[in-house]
Amino acid sequence: MSSKTFHGGVHPKEYKELTEHLAFELFPLPEQIILPLSQHLGKEAKALVKKGEDVKAGQMIAQAEGFVSAPVHSSIAGKIMSLGKEQTSSGFPKDSIIIKRNGTIESENILLDPLNPETITADEIRERVALAGIVGQGGAAFPTSVKLNPPKDKVIDVVILNGCECEPYLTRDFRFMIERPDDLISGLKLIMKALGVKRGVIGIENNKPEAIELLTNKIKYEHGLEVVSLKTKYPQGAEKMLIKAVTGKEVPPGKLPMDVGAVIQNIGTAIAIHDAIVKGEVLITAALTVSGKGIKSPKNLIVPVGTSIQNVIDYCGGVTDDAVKIIVGGPMMGFAQFDLHAPVMKATSGILVLTKDEVAENPETPCLRCGQCVGACPLNLMPTKLARYSQLNRFDDAEGAGITVCMECGTCSYTCPANIPLVQWIRLGKQKVLQMQREKTAK
Repeated sequence: MSSKTFHGGVHPKEYKELTEHLAFELFPLPEQIILPLSQHLGKEAKALVKKGEDVKAGQMIAQAEGFVSAPVHSSIAGKIMSLGKEQTSSGFPKDSIIIKRNGTIESENILLDPLNPETITADEIRERVALAGIVGQGGAAFPTSVKLNPPKDKVIDVVILNGCECEPYLTRDFRFMIERPDDLISGLKLIMKALGVKRGVIGIENNKPEAIELLTNKIKYEHGLEVVSLKTKYPQGAEKMLIKAVTGKEVPPGKLPMDVGAVIQNIGTAIAIHDAIVKGEVLITAALTVSGKGIKSPKNLIVPVGTSIQNVIDYCGGVTDDAVKIIVGGPMMGFAQFDLHAPVMKATSGILVLTKDEVAENPETPCLRCGQCVGACPLNLMPTKLARYSQLNRFDDAEGAGITVCMECGTCSYTCPANIPLVQWIRLGKQKVLQMQREKTAK
């Protein structure tokens, strides 16, 4: 099977061997959880509970506000201790609900009525996905019900499941493909049904031959489904790169996948959709990889949403003496942590504990004009120019050079021999430009 790919990208060391052979473990219920009201892109959810109230596991404690939003459910049974600002893994405090566990009512989990995937309608799929609070598991946490309800003028002809998992260390999607292939395929079919699509593709990087073989055999007699082997290269799993590799189509700058007839969903999202419809489960757990040479016992875990990062690290044996950095997410696009009381969120894909050997700490030097960042950029941008515009507060120039197109994948910083934090400067400039655009629109 030939492997498809895209222009640009990089090949960081994978480190998948640390956890790829480890089956998922269920994390024990924590004594306390912190549930941010915004665990998704869009408007934060509106709290439905007050301090002192008792809640059950699976109970909706915050409802969606508007079209691009998602409800929040409690992952444990317990008592509401407080509502207020709490630190999150993104580095920004968010309105949150703290719940203390009450072990006497743990068995009274709230489930939705299971629905028949064979007879369910497209509207019922979208309604259930919204009610279950499902958001994209690929990192962006976009409310999934919105993706399943494109504008009437957008004709979708293909659904692509992202099984690339191109970030180093992370193996949770691989474990899903190995441990729950039938549920994954069920979820893909439900997504296709919601969108009225006849073609479904599972894109998998070729460093996962076991998953490619297993799923290829599983869909052998399924009409309209296929597995596509993709070249192992970062960021192969980014939406635009995945569409280019699978269909040959390019998403124009400023446009969305649906503008070229495609909808991308993560492997974990498809599993969550299956669970919500077939089992009646709302999204109250996060599947994540705990890895890196700085964690004593790497694992793949199913963790109640709201569990603190510190609790997860402790469960994995704690950190080694030479650990120097903790990242939530992958090493390319994740966030370094300074407060380990921050909670696991719905779309948390990993917790990495890295040692000195795994973290580059070379001094920054002036730009060499070598062009490596330009050659590596999968979106054909000029990262060095965008970063410079940001440094000089030339945000109009940055906007004109396409800074809002950047997906902040980090390939530019990874390739830079001068060790310039290009993506960090670009991220700062992008935030300023987006703020300028919002202010212009408001006038």
